[in-house]
Amino acid sequence: MNRLAPYAAFFMRLAVGGVFLSRGLDRIQGGLPRLSLGTLVVLIVIAIETVGAVCVLLGMWTRLWATAMAVFMAVTILATKLPHRANFELEALLLAGAVTLMALGDGPLSVAVRLKHGQQ
Repeated sequence: MNRLAPYAAFFMRLAVGGVFLSRGLDRIQGGLPRLSLGTLVVLIVIAIETVGAVCVLLGMWTRLWATAMAVFMAVTILATKLPHRANFELEALLLAGAVTLMALGDGPLSVAVRLKHGQQ
C-alpha cells in the first residue's frame, strides 16, 4: 500500500468540505425565505452546507456529516437536476466525495484523532 494512502481522507475532506462551505455561505448571503415548510428545508440545507462542512474540514463526525451530504446531493440530483436535464457534474462529484468520506472516516490528520489521543 502507498504510505500516503492514510492521508487521502484529509485531502478529500478539504475538497468536499471546502465546496460545501462555499455553497452554504453563498446560501446564507442570499437570505432566508419567509417562515414556511420551505424555510425548514433551507435551514437543514444550510446546516449541512455550513456546520457539516466545518465539521468535515476539521475531521469531526465526518461519517455522519458525509452521509448527510451524500443524501442531500442524491436528492438534489434526482429532484432538481435530472427532471430539467440540467448539468449535474459538480453534484455528482460531491456525491462521490461524500461517499468516499463515509468509507474513509476522519483520517489521521483530524481534530477527532487528536482529541482521542489526548484522552488516553
